[in-house]
Amino acid sequence: MTGNYFFSKAFFQSPSFIKNINYRLAVNEKIFNTPGNSLQLQYVNGKNGNWKASIFKDNLRGQDHFKPVKFFSFRIYCTTPGLQEELPQVYLIFKDSSLSQKITFATDFVNQWSSIYIPVESSYKNFKIPEDVIGVQFSQNGDDGNRHTIYLDDIEFLPAAIDLPVTAKPQILGCEGYAKHVDISWKPFNDEHVKFIKIYRSEDGKTFIPVGIQLPLMNRYSNFTGITGKRYSYKISFLNYQYKETAFSNIMSAATKAMTDDELLTMVQKACFRYYWEGAEKVSGMAKENIPGRTNMIAAGASGFGIMALIVGTERKFINRKQSVERFLKITSFLENAEKFHGAFPHFMDGPTGKVEPFFGTRDDGGDLVETSFLMQGLLAAKAYFNKDDTDEKAIREKITTIWHNIEWDWYRRYPDSKYLYWHWSPDKAWIINHRLTGWNETMVTYLLAIASPTHSVPAILYYSGWANQDSTGQQYRKNWGGTRDGSMYTNGNTYFGIKLSVGVSDGGPLFFTHYSYMGYDPHLITDKYTNYFTNNKNIALINYRYCVKNPNNYKGYGDSCWGLTASDGPYHYSANEPVAGRDDGKIAPTGAVSSFPYTPVQSMKALKNYYHKYGNFLWGEYGFRDAFNLTENWCSDIYMGLNQATMVVMIENYRSGLIWKLFMSDIDIKNGLEKLKMESEK
Repeated sequence: MTGNYFFSKAFFQSPSFIKNINYRLAVNEKIFNTPGNSLQLQYVNGKNGNWKASIFKDNLRGQDHFKPVKFFSFRIYCTTPGLQEELPQVYLIFKDSSLSQKITFATDFVNQWSSIYIPVESSYKNFKIPEDVIGVQFSQNGDDGNRHTIYLDDIEFLPAAIDLPVTAKPQILGCEGYAKHVDISWKPFNDEHVKFIKIYRSEDGKTFIPVGIQLPLMNRYSNFTGITGKRYSYKISFLNYQYKETAFSNIMSAATKAMTDDELLTMVQKACFRYYWEGAEKVSGMAKENIPGRTNMIAAGASGFGIMALIVGTERKFINRKQSVERFLKITSFLENAEKFHGAFPHFMDGPTGKVEPFFGTRDDGGDLVETSFLMQGLLAAKAYFNKDDTDEKAIREKITTIWHNIEWDWYRRYPDSKYLYWHWSPDKAWIINHRLTGWNETMVTYLLAIASPTHSVPAILYYSGWANQDSTGQQYRKNWGGTRDGSMYTNGNTYFGIKLSVGVSDGGPLFFTHYSYMGYDPHLITDKYTNYFTNNKNIALINYRYCVKNPNNYKGYGDSCWGLTASDGPYHYSANEPVAGRDDGKIAPTGAVSSFPYTPVQSMKALKNYYHKYGNFLWGEYGFRDAFNLTENWCSDIYMGLNQATMVVMIENYRSGLIWKLFMSDIDIKNGLEKLKMESEK
């Protein structure tokens, strides 16, 4: 983002000085080693003064482990001749806040980029592993009293000073213009010596400027130009680990164009769909937890949502039915052989092997009934969609039926007379997590599916004794979640921002409560003793909207076109934000408003347009909207989340055509389960 860099901190003591914006370093978009920006250090080394600038590592959620490293490296651009004696000292910052030994460095280059390599073993005696390092500090080294300006870019650890040639040849395959961006795609390649793909753009077809880089894990780049009705030309090159560049690719062109509201909806769906089509784990065909993130780790729940997104993509002609069938044969074959625990899948699995991946800790090494529910919601929709009388589609249906029948929902009741379902079971630690499923949250789907199971069902009364539990256990659970007695009885009955809420913790909770259980289940058709859930979800979305319009914490950007507090990545950590002043930190996740289209179509469209047109330069990317942003902190997430991208695809489609709702609700077991609930509700 322009302005200051969130992951930095600047300090000075006069007469020394370092330029800062709200105590953070400035971002420069004109001088860079790799496009499109660098960090500017403009400083004065004053006598008896001091300055320092810390740059912190953005810990991506689920990032793969580091390889063994040999060098700490960065690129530097000096603007003043004779600056070498006044260059900063360099320290590594460790996670216990201690600093490494100081290192000084020199460069003979002025007004051009040079590379600094610091061997970690010989230079930093207390360096052990890169995971221990949270940042780097540059600080005053002299006292000449002059103003100096340097630029920093590509700060990284390297396994070696690799300078191996790239043999792959860059080739652009596609170039497509949208309202204010152009998507460029290139031929997939397999060359481990490629560090980045470098993208160039021209406005006249002759003069090209670098506009971005891409990691080799993606075969496309989304260039947000910010202008409608203009033609652009593109070419790419490959960079090796020394940033040496290959020859250029072919040139392709496309023009941005005016788009209708309907076309914008398709654009968002198509981009988010790619997360599950192009970004899927290669062996299993399943969805990753987030991208960038762990290369091989897949998430059961995100995959269930992704399955529904793939169906939407097939129906919208983003891929053809034959391609879709091939992917679903891969997915269902993987799931048949993946590790399961009384039929339930773990939260995370290793894609190549199908084994459980205890990403959330050693206790979470078994079955996860909620993630299994999210997965099953998608699979049952797929079973209804692949209805043709041919060998492949029959195989998909049969595999899904087997998976569905083998889930032992009744086992996860734990005790024969238990009033609850339990979230987790471990093969070596049993019920150690001891999490009873209690609403109001995202887990209604688990109770509904457990009641609907034709082989391992639970009595419909568990919906009321567990999910809608009203005894002291349920009340305490909800008070702990919401921080208030509001909604502690499952029913609520209070009015928030002029809207009465029948069911919900606090004033409705984060918006994903209204999304995750209702991607397959049509909330129009779910009514219990207390409410109809389409009406209730709509009210929760409207409360969330009106809260953001009122904006009691005065966060930057909030309003009628910037709203939707829910669970997402954050500046400091993943969190579930709510329309309560004490649980709102200024972070907006686009999925909050965009996935609420069935409930708030007018407000959601206004938010979608605002996110794209006003903030697309940092918020829009290859897989649609990035996970979240915080304008007050000048932060935007670097990742896309598996749970959140699909929700936008599916809920937009449910608003447009009801496709996934119709497919899922056509299943005979689902119909029977809701009939059981209806009979229980009428007692």
